[in-house]
Amino acid sequence: MNTIPISIDPAMLEAEAQQFKHEFANAREAVGKVIVGQSRVVEATLTAIFSGGNVLLEGVPGLGKTELVKALSRVLDLEFRRIQFTPDLMPADIVGTNIMTTDETGRYRFEFRRGPIFTQLLLADEINRASPKTQSALLETMQEGSVTTGGTSYHLVQPFFVLATQNPIEQEGTYPLPEAQLDRFMFKVEVPFLSRAEMNEVVSRTILKKAVELQKILSGPRILELRAVLDKVVVADPLRDFAVRLVLSTHPTSEFATETVKRYVRWGASPRAAQALIRAARVRALAEGRAHVAFEDLRHYSEEVLQHRVLLNYDGQAENIRVRDLVQECLQHLKEEG
Repeated sequence: MNTIPISIDPAMLEAEAQQFKHEFANAREAVGKVIVGQSRVVEATLTAIFSGGNVLLEGVPGLGKTELVKALSRVLDLEFRRIQFTPDLMPADIVGTNIMTTDETGRYRFEFRRGPIFTQLLLADEINRASPKTQSALLETMQEGSVTTGGTSYHLVQPFFVLATQNPIEQEGTYPLPEAQLDRFMFKVEVPFLSRAEMNEVVSRTILKKAVELQKILSGPRILELRAVLDKVVVADPLRDFAVRLVLSTHPTSEFATETVKRYVRWGASPRAAQALIRAARVRALAEGRAHVAFEDLRHYSEEVLQHRVLLNYDGQAENIRVRDLVQECLQHLKEEG
């Protein structure tokens, strides 16, 4: 069993957990003042930011995805930029390019002009509309946290967070993200359509033009400090093994796979999924004021972590099997004690 390291004071860790809970709740409440409904989306996005991950949002236009990132930038006091992805967008349009200029003596020299990726909160709107070459330039930066051009590396200011969107009903003129690139996103979050009451509230705010003043709750350096607390959260061996078995249960050749998975899945989630489950569970535990991970924490974000990492075979696609339903089935059949 894992225990709290001797160097960590349990009382201090408990105090840090309570402080994390307070600040996470304040940030969630502040963003909720702008975003109508979508509480799950707000919670998952904040969880990814606090744990150093990136999010892929899938939903039809007009559901407030841009407003979500704008609200996060104000509440978290982070620089925000937006890139509208189009088929003619080039990698240099994102990361920047070297241009030739002259200095005060008239000599020619190359100068690097930074692209919009040099920010802290980046909204990559309709990422599946850009070519694979442009997609890979963004996703490489997401992974490395730096941009290399002309033999020089430029490090991005941390925290750096990418929220990419794609439209599920738009197919023409799009380049779906390859599986290896989807795996770079910690979460894939489906943005549900608004209910009657929520849509009335949105329309009412638009008509009355109600301005919501958002206060700065956190800052970049403070977010990095809170990330450091995550490593102290206790993950007992049985819980770590549960996360591993959950990922293995999505593989059709695994001993933990259900009959449905064996029938409809071509390939299961990667080891990154198990890492993401643990990271997300640690954030949720702290958000609940606990310094240890529980089984419910691992279950809570299982859909967001796994649904874009599991690939259906031909039969699964032909019968319109939903991966999130397969994930729920795996959770129901998987025992906590392996």
